[in-house]
Amino acid sequence: MSDVVAVDGATPMMAQYLTIKAENPDALLFYRMGDFYEMFFDDALAAAAALDIALTKRGKHMGEDIAMCGVPVHAAEGYLLTLIRKGFRVAVAEQMEDPAEAKKRGSKSVVHRAVVRLVTPGTLTEDSLLEARRHNYLAAYAEVRDEGALAWVDISTGALVVMECPPARLAPELARLSPREMLLADGSASDEIARSAGATVTTLGRASFDSTNAAKRLCDLYNVASLDAFGSFTRAEIAAMGAIADYIAITQKGKLPLIRPPVREGLNSLMQIDATTRKSLELTQAQGGGRAGSLLDAIDRTQTAAGARLLERRLAAPSRHLPTIQSRLEVTGYLLENRMLAERLRDQLQSVHDIERALSRLALERGGPRDMAAIRNTIAVAGAIAALPTDALPDGLAEAFAALGGLDDLLGLLDAGLVAEPPLLARDGGFVAGGYDAELDDTRRLRDEGRGVVASLQARYAETAGVSSLRIKHNNVLGYFIETTATHAEKMLAPPLNETFIHRQTTANQIRFTTLELSELETRILNAGGHALGLEKRFYDIFRAAILDQSGPIGALSRALAQIDLACAQADLALALDWVRPQVDDSRAFAITGGRHPVVEQALRKAGQPFVANSCDLSQDSIWLLTGPNMAGKSTFLRQNALIAILAQMGSYVPAESAHIGMVSQIFSRVGASDDLARGRSTFMVEMVETAAILNQADDRALVVLDEIGRGTATYDGLSIAWATLEHLNQVNRCRAIFATHYHEMAQLAQRLDGVANATVTVREWEGDVIFLHEVRMGTADRSYGVQVARLAGLPASVVARARTVLETLEAGERTGDKPKALIDDLPLFAAIPAAPPPAKAKQSAVEDRLRGMSADELTPRAALDLVYELQSLLEKK
Repeated sequence: MSDVVAVDGATPMMAQYLTIKAENPDALLFYRMGDFYEMFFDDALAAAAALDIALTKRGKHMGEDIAMCGVPVHAAEGYLLTLIRKGFRVAVAEQMEDPAEAKKRGSKSVVHRAVVRLVTPGTLTEDSLLEARRHNYLAAYAEVRDEGALAWVDISTGALVVMECPPARLAPELARLSPREMLLADGSASDEIARSAGATVTTLGRASFDSTNAAKRLCDLYNVASLDAFGSFTRAEIAAMGAIADYIAITQKGKLPLIRPPVREGLNSLMQIDATTRKSLELTQAQGGGRAGSLLDAIDRTQTAAGARLLERRLAAPSRHLPTIQSRLEVTGYLLENRMLAERLRDQLQSVHDIERALSRLALERGGPRDMAAIRNTIAVAGAIAALPTDALPDGLAEAFAALGGLDDLLGLLDAGLVAEPPLLARDGGFVAGGYDAELDDTRRLRDEGRGVVASLQARYAETAGVSSLRIKHNNVLGYFIETTATHAEKMLAPPLNETFIHRQTTANQIRFTTLELSELETRILNAGGHALGLEKRFYDIFRAAILDQSGPIGALSRALAQIDLACAQADLALALDWVRPQVDDSRAFAITGGRHPVVEQALRKAGQPFVANSCDLSQDSIWLLTGPNMAGKSTFLRQNALIAILAQMGSYVPAESAHIGMVSQIFSRVGASDDLARGRSTFMVEMVETAAILNQADDRALVVLDEIGRGTATYDGLSIAWATLEHLNQVNRCRAIFATHYHEMAQLAQRLDGVANATVTVREWEGDVIFLHEVRMGTADRSYGVQVARLAGLPASVVARARTVLETLEAGERTGDKPKALIDDLPLFAAIPAAPPPAKAKQSAVEDRLRGMSADELTPRAALDLVYELQSLLEKK
């Protein structure tokens, strides 16, 4: 305990702490002291506040109290998760030797400690620190002269991908990937873009992004002489991947994960969706930030974590490769036709574990027996799936089934060597199956049944010596010994028994013996626990090496199961919700019959309400100008058509009666209002920036959905901007678009511009109320019904009444061309308007007077008919 003495200046322990901390200045230091990770100085202050734990002090340093806090080692993962989510990085310094060894070196010696891992948002592998159904990406962006490249890896699964990425494409790609951590070179101009995507930014020296050094690091990572076997990469792509390899080496302290060979993604192989559109369409996250309410949440019927991650990847990046789309649709169609196979597959998939991440943990020496059991059990499930009777599988499914075999030897080893339900940690022991190793079985028997073994030996010695009263006893001085009376001992001291029984001690009434066998047994019993753990550790290493030796086939198996899971999930979704197979081709067609919004429809189903389906055809008239009141469903209609296109190109069936989608290269959605006050942008400014991005980027294969362009400024300013925007989309971008607006004046553009058609969301008015029919038809709306919607929203009756008066006056001025005079003369300032009198009692009509003066019970049929004619006559007079 010499290292806890508080003195002015640094104690040996504190000197060690400060040295390690100086090597990791940007991270909180978890400093292992026995069963706790301790933090000191500013780290303790920051951690205590972030974790809401007690802050104490530990002596003094340089005359100042040393702030201190700590967390138990066994519960460290929970605290690490909190710190990582709050933006901290954590360096974990472990005790690298037994404290007893340090004591042997002297009273002032300190236990040797070293950082074994740097925990950062992008380098997590533990289940408790990760979301099972989402990727955890570490990304890097590199610029080499005029080239840009983006690389990303999930070290919990080993997937590494790289792509060319000019600076203008960086923001959309980061919006797609949502990396947890982003690596940038010192002085990079991409810092703000990365932070806007929600990533923790880590800067590295320029040397980490040097393409020459990067190529060498990658060759070392894959143990190859050249990267040529993996394909052709630009210098920027090599630099980005090399930065990732360098950072992994820094954070993992030499324990490298299993990183699969890099996959190069084509720049134009996927549908482009920018950050604004993703947010507007709520693809993977709802507006509140959670998964609930998103499209991903609505369509996810996968049963495995890997399948869920695959679904998110496909939804976030719909394909533009027609054969890929058709293959996915064929697989779903096959499973819809072969329902028995699909159901049996889903039954089996319930037992599949997340073996991608289990494999990564084992490679990083953070795994345990349960990870091995997960791999064993999943291999067994894969074998059962492969044995299912199948008939003429489509290519996409056949490839997945082909990857399910080839691991029988590993399965046999793990099946024989592991218990059915092993413990979490190898250090706990008890995970090697009984009967697997005779020595281990004997050692466990000694450990667990030592008394029984000694009793058995005692019975044998009593029979050998012919002394029934012979006993084997134990004390702290002699250990195990044989005891008998002096009378019986005489023959044990005489030949030939004296060759077996060795005299040890004589007391007043008893004589004590030992044997070589008893001495050896005693040693074995005393060491049995440690020896059993040692043997199990040896087998653990054997099992781990065998698993890692088959890491390639295991990874392929995991990916195959994910594909099967997703295919079954999509077939189940299509069957349950009556979705149809879309026709996807290279045309400019966009024809959807009876389309539905997948998220809204499910919400209405839960509430017991129907969804009104609508059709959309942009094949001939490529732009629809959509009018109609607020609350009528314009935004839903806009979004549902964009979502149907995304679903179709990710290879999914769609919520419609039929759908013909010509390949969409980009989707832009500007629906809803928001500001960006942190960057000094008003709602209108944000709208204009986003609209400018669409007009500058959309090509003739894009699909654009726009809502209320031009609001937030003067009426004529807004109208002119919306007018010019629609003309640009039609004449310059030449894309397919749905343009919703309240500017009814724009309806005349349909007569002036080829390819523009008017559509409206229908409503009905009844006794001053507006009834929303949610039906889209060709034509235009005659007004916006804003005052009626305001009344439905709960505005005070006096405000609604006043609004009607103002509206009527404004419309009258518009008709007469005397709008300013109408405003001044007919709408006095509100300050001059007296308080509204209490509502007067409505005058009773003649019809009401007549009805109040009669008794329905006294009317004959003839009199009742006469009364109807009389009431009708009174109404006509009124």
